[in-house]
Amino acid sequence: MGTGVPVISLNPMKTLCLLAATVLLTAATPFAAEQTWTGQISDSLCGAKHEEAAEGQGKMSDRDCTLACVKGGSKFVLVVDGGKMVQIVNQDNKDLVTHAGHKVKLTGELQGQSIVVSNVEMQ
Repeated sequence: MGTGVPVISLNPMKTLCLLAATVLLTAATPFAAEQTWTGQISDSLCGAKHEEAAEGQGKMSDRDCTLACVKGGSKFVLVVDGGKMVQIVNQDNKDLVTHAGHKVKLTGELQGQSIVVSNVEMQ
């Protein structure tokens, strides 16, 4: 009769394979790293071109236009070289309002084709 203690037999080859698989999977996991972009905080409606305000009120400043469009439902974006708009995930970041329409250095993590903003500095 036994003592009731289970005996575990470890196969060294299986152990080595499991260890190797764990190391490979851990190494292949992507880690999001912060990056820095330069561009202008704008809105998804206007992008790089802020046209004349509605109802013939003349041209608004880039800042005023961006804030008006966002208030109207547009989203903040970063316009980089060549006029390409990069979407911003965290629209509630207070620095976006502070720097609306400004040329900035933006720091954050790229998630797919969008940025999660961590810091915005005036350029």
